[in-house]
Amino acid sequence: MYGPPVDLSFNNMLCVAGALSEVPRSGLRPLSMNANNKYLSRSLRLSNNKITDLEGLQSMLSHFLAQPSKLGWLDLSFNKLTCIDPVLCELRELRVLYLHGNRIWKLSGVDKLVELQHLHTITLHGNAIENYKGYRSHVISALPQLKRIDFSTVTRQERVMANVWRHRTGCSINITEVEDH
Repeated sequence: MYGPPVDLSFNNMLCVAGALSEVPRSGLRPLSMNANNKYLSRSLRLSNNKITDLEGLQSMLSHFLAQPSKLGWLDLSFNKLTCIDPVLCELRELRVLYLHGNRIWKLSGVDKLVELQHLHTITLHGNAIENYKGYRSHVISALPQLKRIDFSTVTRQERVMANVWRHRTGCSINITEVEDH
């Protein structure tokens, strides 16, 4: 039932709604559709566009996917997002989320993603938040189920250090910002 990603990357889209007028690019494996002309996929690529916010994401998912609530992999890398939008928390089945190469500057935004219990892989490098002291510890502390961050495996030692860090700082939200971000 689950085919290759619906690929809407490299379309110069300024907003998520812009995807509605696009046709997904075809890859090595063809995209399959159901009787309602919806793609049988749990993956979506919106990378390398100019998207600044995620307004209309749910509508766009419903437009393209046969089962939008089953989205498990979302690539929003290399856009112009400045924050982690709460709409991402509505994607309850999300397992992989790529946000690298954006303009996300508020590390506490990661805390919103705690609702995504199945999330095991996230990328955030290439954003201003990676300049915060304790960046990786904060992410591991906020999302303890993660297996990979920034294409790197979360080690047992990192989990222990994130736990120590959280107790030392009082909570995972209080972070000291590096001077330049």
